[in-house]
Amino acid sequence: MKQIGLVILILFINLLGWHEAEAQRRKKGVLRDILRVREPEMNIAKPDTVAFEMFDSVSTAPAPKSEIKQQTQSPEFQPKDLKKELSLVAEDTTGIEADSASLVEISEQIMINKEWFTLHEYYAVWDSRNINPYNIDARKFKDTVSLVLYVPPGENWSPPLENIRITSNFGYRSPRWHYGTDIGLNTGDSVRSVFDGIVRIRKNDPSGYGLYIVVRHKNGLETLYGHLSKQILDVGDEVKAGQVLGLGGSTGRSSGPHLHFETRYMGSALNPSDVYNFSENTLKGETVTISSANFSYLAETQKVVYHRVRSGDTLSRISVKYGVSVSQLRRMNKMGKSSMLRVGQRLRVH
Repeated sequence: MKQIGLVILILFINLLGWHEAEAQRRKKGVLRDILRVREPEMNIAKPDTVAFEMFDSVSTAPAPKSEIKQQTQSPEFQPKDLKKELSLVAEDTTGIEADSASLVEISEQIMINKEWFTLHEYYAVWDSRNINPYNIDARKFKDTVSLVLYVPPGENWSPPLENIRITSNFGYRSPRWHYGTDIGLNTGDSVRSVFDGIVRIRKNDPSGYGLYIVVRHKNGLETLYGHLSKQILDVGDEVKAGQVLGLGGSTGRSSGPHLHFETRYMGSALNPSDVYNFSENTLKGETVTISSANFSYLAETQKVVYHRVRSGDTLSRISVKYGVSVSQLRRMNKMGKSSMLRVGQRLRVH
C-alpha cells in the first residue's frame, strides 16, 4: 500500500513540473513574438507625373494631392518662357487689365506678351483670322490723335522693300477701292516689317491678298503685306523693324509680282502716303496725326455697286472682276445654288 502511494506522489510531482515547464515555454514564445522585428511591407507605386508636391515660402508641409492636381492645371504651372511670366485667357482679350500677368495665351500653342493687348485701347481685341475685327467706324472719330511712330534708340523703322517703285496708289481703282499701295518687286525679294511689332495674322486669301501677313505695332498702327510667295513668320512671332516677314511674289488676285502694302488704324485703312514718303524712302516724321478726315473715303466704299449681266458672264468671272467671292455674290443677291444668270440682270457686287 505504501508503494502505491509513493508511485502516485511521484506521478503528481512530475505532472506539476510538466505544467510549470509548459507555462514557461508559452511565456517565452509570446515574448519572442513581441520582440520579433518584422520587415515592413513595401508598396511600390508608379511615379505620378502629373501631381507633384510644391512648398510655399511659409509652410514646409506638402499640399494634399487633390490640391496639387488642381494647382498643376493652373496657369502658373504651365510650360514657361523663363524670360517672361505667363497667364491664360481665351482669344477674346477684352478683359485684360494693365496689371495682369505678363503673357497671354491666345491658343493652346501661342503665348503672347500682355503689352500687345494693353498698349492701345482697341488692341484689347485679338483676332488671328479677320483683318478688321474691331467694329469701329473711323468716320465718327471725334478726336485728333497724334501717334509716335517710333522711339529711338530703343525702336526703329524700315522701308518694306529695299527699293521702292510704286505701281499703284491708295484710292479708287475701278471697279473697287484699293486700300493700299502696290510696290513693284521681283519674286523672292525680302519683305520687311516697317516697325517693331508682332504677327497677328498669317493667312492665305486665294481670291484676294494671296499669302499675306498682318503685323500689329507698338505705335498703334497695323500693317499688311500681301501677295507674298512665302511667309516666314507665324502668328505670335515678335519682330523688329527691318526683320524679314516673307518673300515677295504674285499670289492671290495679282497681275504680276508686287507687294500690296496697307497701313491701318483701328482696323480701317490709312493712305500709306500719310505716313511714308515713298519717293525719298523715309517717314514723313516721327509722329503721324490721325482724325476722321483720314477716313472720309469710307463713305464711297460703302456705296452699293451693281453689275449688269452680259452674254457670257458667269458668277465666277464676275467674282474675280469685283474681288468678291461667289458665295458673297449669292448671299447679296439672295441666289440659290441652282439660280441662273439672265442677260440684262442687275447683280449687286458691293
